[in-house]
Amino acid sequence: MRRPLILIAAVLALAACSEKPQMLSSSGVKQDAPAYTGPASPFTAAGWTPGDKTSWEQALKVRTQNGQNEYNKVN
Repeated sequence: MRRPLILIAAVLALAACSEKPQMLSSSGVKQDAPAYTGPASPFTAAGWTPGDKTSWEQALKVRTQNGQNEYNKVN
């Protein structure tokens, strides 16, 4: 009687330690395109146009200066 309980507990313990395989689905986000080529949406930055790398870099630079520079925040 005790042996089947130990066997069941061991099987459950091994099943709990297994990991399901993580695979990208075909409907997932594609990682092969640069970020600045993304689609335009209502949430995009005001000066950025999709596909323009220089406007993307400028928008990131402005965002970094306005949001992450503590010297600009303290006046």
